[in-house]
Amino acid sequence: MKPKKVADSCATMTEMVMPNDTNPMNNLMGGNLMRWMDTVAAICAGKHCESYVVTASVDHISFQKPILLGDVVTLRASVTRSFTTSVEIYVEVFAADVKGHNNRRCNHAYFTFVALDDEQKKPIPTPEVIPLTREEQNLYESASRRRELRLILSGRIKPDEAGELKAFFSGQMGVLDSE
Repeated sequence: MKPKKVADSCATMTEMVMPNDTNPMNNLMGGNLMRWMDTVAAICAGKHCESYVVTASVDHISFQKPILLGDVVTLRASVTRSFTTSVEIYVEVFAADVKGHNNRRCNHAYFTFVALDDEQKKPIPTPEVIPLTREEQNLYESASRRRELRLILSGRIKPDEAGELKAFFSGQMGVLDSE
């Protein structure tokens, strides 16, 4: 399977916050935003893997800034790294008013998808990721630590099996996240 550049599978989605998307305070409901994030991340993962994908996990989502009724929401997804049968996708969310003013970054999260074959819907190998920019390289390098943390929290590995996290917390590595 041929490796792919990050730019080969990036996905961008734009939505406008309508009245049925909001809570009583006229803010976008969190569940709607999470659905949009999952959608753009799945598009990106499917493009990278050239296959059907299913969501395996979502890292911590924190709603940092409110998104208001009438705002235009732009969601950007890119692959950070591939593993044996899964890919990690980074999603950033931006909002602005309909005139393009008050542009702000509202949140971000990491999604993990598993690639599936067409017939039996069983996991299949994913293409490697080629990070080209400094930001892509930072996200790529820190992805294995995020993956270890996900595996610990899901009970799939024990903390003492997480070699990169151990090295990180003992001061032998760089930052956990590029932000």
